[in-house]
Amino acid sequence: MVLGVHTPETKDEGVLEAVRQKVKELGLLYPIAADTLGATWRVWANQYWPSTYLLDRKGKVRYRWDGELNWEETKGEAQMRGLIRKLLAEKP
Repeated sequence: MVLGVHTPETKDEGVLEAVRQKVKELGLLYPIAADTLGATWRVWANQYWPSTYLLDRKGKVRYRWDGELNWEETKGEAQMRGLIRKLLAEKP
């Protein structure tokens, strides 16, 4: 399951209609919660936009990536996809 949580960095990024439009433009099909007050951000002790977490079947955080997945050719998306395959292959 994929779940997004949008926490705005700026006041303009907190405009929900603009967020809805961007989600539509990008063709994102997974649910995205709006964390306009930063509550989720604080609970997870995030420091970077974005932060990506992979949880296992039991809900335990197994992997975390801070920052853009493909920043300056880091290939973070490919790495995370590999980790997702690894988690999915684990026995329930």
